[in-house]
This record gives sequence, structure tokens and C-alpha cells, in this order.
Amino acid sequence: MLLLARVVVGAVARLRVTGDVPAGLRAGPVMFAANHIGPFDPIAITAACGKARLAPRLMATGGLFRAPVVGGVMRAAGHIRINRRQADVAAAVDDVAAALAVGSHVLGYPEGRITLDPGMWPERGKTGMARVALRTGVTVVPVAQWGAHEVAAWGGFGPTVRTVCRSLVRRPVVRVHFGAPVDLSGLDPAVPGAAQQATDRIIDAITAELRALRPDEPRLPRYVDPVRPLSIQRRHRPRPAP
Repeated sequence: MLLLARVVVGAVARLRVTGDVPAGLRAGPVMFAANHIGPFDPIAITAACGKARLAPRLMATGGLFRAPVVGGVMRAAGHIRINRRQADVAAAVDDVAAALAVGSHVLGYPEGRITLDPGMWPERGKTGMARVALRTGVTVVPVAQWGAHEVAAWGGFGPTVRTVCRSLVRRPVVRVHFGAPVDLSGLDPAVPGAAQQATDRIIDAITAELRALRPDEPRLPRYVDPVRPLSIQRRHRPRPAP
């Protein structure tokens, strides 16, 4: 899958991977927290991981595991199923903790969905990844990505085909950056609100790394997907610098 992702991304985009993961973290376990900007970015980030010599287990929506062929591949690769909006969604925390207990790398999207923010900045996060990090003490590495939203449209067969065909010609630049570990020190998982504070720190870290990837697009993205819905209901407000 890592090799296939690099072939696919190479056909429709120019991949640029920056940052690094220290050798001490590569031995595992470690969690990677990425921003979610479009339907193509899981493929882009998989290709980036391959280029960075990483092979994380992805936290993915349960719908992918029910899909023909794809579901079997996801299970065989050891990826972790997240049944969003279902009664057993909390079980994913135990599944991720179990994967980390055997030294795995795990990659997930703390926002829990593709961002609907008009500026395509990370939204307010869900606390699942933070709760696992506080419970296990595993390091969280922020991963920022930008450009994958230009490769494939938000949804619908027609818009997706049109944008992918255009990308075969244009080959937009897709940037993925592995940042410095998130500082979660001073947070006690037994204290109410600690998981939300940890989540905010993770989203803040991703936002800071993303800002460096799009210096010429400080507020709104240059490329606007006309079929992507917009919402500010979950807008994240970064903490002021100390």
C-alpha cells in the first residue's frame, strides 16, 4: 500500500515531504496526528509516510472496512476501524491503545472529519487521540499537509473525476511536514478537562506546522473546491502564545 500510494500520488501530484521523526521515536510506539483537508489526503499522507520510511496503522472510518476489496486490504494491513456515530465508537480507544502496546505507529485525524472551515484550517478536535496519549504516555507527532485538496474534489463521481483528470495534467504540489512532538506535559488524565486541553495542544501544533506550509495563503486557500460545504461551527481558536 505504501508503494501503491507513491505511484498514485506521483501520477497526479508532486509530493514534497519535510521534517523528520527522530530515531528514538521510530522504534515505536508513536502517534501521528494529521489535519484532514480532503478525500485524497489519506493517499497523499500514506505516500509521504512511505517516503519517510514509516508504516503507521491508520485510524479509518468504519465505512472503508465494509467496502468490497478495500475493506479486506484495510484489515490485512492492520489498520484500525473507527465506527463514528455508533455506540461502540469508544472501543476504538482500547484498540488504539492495544496497537501502541505492541510498539505500533498509529496515524489519525483528531478533527474526526474533513475540515469544513472556510479557510481550511484545522477544526476543533475530538478527544479520542488525546485520551489515548494521556492514558499511555505515547508521544504525539503533528503532521501538516497541504495541496491534496486540489487533487480530488469533495464528493460526487463527476466532480471527483474532473479534478483528478485535471491533476494528471497540472500535477499540483502536495506538501507533508512531520513536526516536533507535542508538549503534553503537566496534564493529568484523571483531572476533568485534561483530554480537551491535550486535544487543543495537538490541534495548535498541527495549525502551526500548517501555517508554515501555506505562507502565501494566510487566511483563505488559493484553490477553492466549489462542492465542499462550509461551516464555522467547529472553528478552532489557537491558544495565545505564552
